[in-house]
Amino acid sequence: MGALDFLRPAKKVPTVWWSSDDPMSTRPKLSTLVILVIGEFLFGLGDAVLIAAEIGNTPWTVLAEGIAEVIDWSIGEATFLVSVAVLFLWIPIREIPGIGTVLNAIIIAGTIEITVHLIPTPETILVSYLQVSLGIVLIGIGSAMYLTANLGPGPRDGWMTGLQRVTGIPIGWVRITIEISVLIIGVILGGTFGMGTILFALTIGSVVAVCLAIADKIGSLP
Repeated sequence: MGALDFLRPAKKVPTVWWSSDDPMSTRPKLSTLVILVIGEFLFGLGDAVLIAAEIGNTPWTVLAEGIAEVIDWSIGEATFLVSVAVLFLWIPIREIPGIGTVLNAIIIAGTIEITVHLIPTPETILVSYLQVSLGIVLIGIGSAMYLTANLGPGPRDGWMTGLQRVTGIPIGWVRITIEISVLIIGVILGGTFGMGTILFALTIGSVVAVCLAIADKIGSLP
């Protein structure tokens, strides 16, 4: 029963010992910054693992890949471009980026740029599915780490929560609308949509929730 409690999905982002007291802090604790950077690296690595599996990317990476195809950039460079473009969308909704927001854009795109070429393409469909599963887990762990650091949301998360705040539309509907929209645009531009995309969409919420619950338990240890 204890193990089941340990893995019970979290319903919100917990406050743990490494969480910043102020999301707008420009001088966070070293432990907070380390957790943030590792989390964003793992997120980018998970994204690269999904890309290398070649059976479907995350919705935002489908968009980035489509843009990369059109303007002849690498997928890492296009990912950074998308992050910067989304940050400009924060201006009309008066969202303010934190240090974690800026590092999110830089580290995730940089990690994809460096690692995606180092990960071999699977030779069988089974290995592709296993690789997608690994990518989803890495993204879930990375998300839990950078979210609990509490140094500002990523560009996409901040835009989503900001839109919810100014429109009053439930957050679930805002997220679904945004992700379906970027996915459709990405597919039209030539991004890779497939079973990996569907598996990500169906499982990432639960994986992040479980990872947040684990972070809460670890962060509560004396």
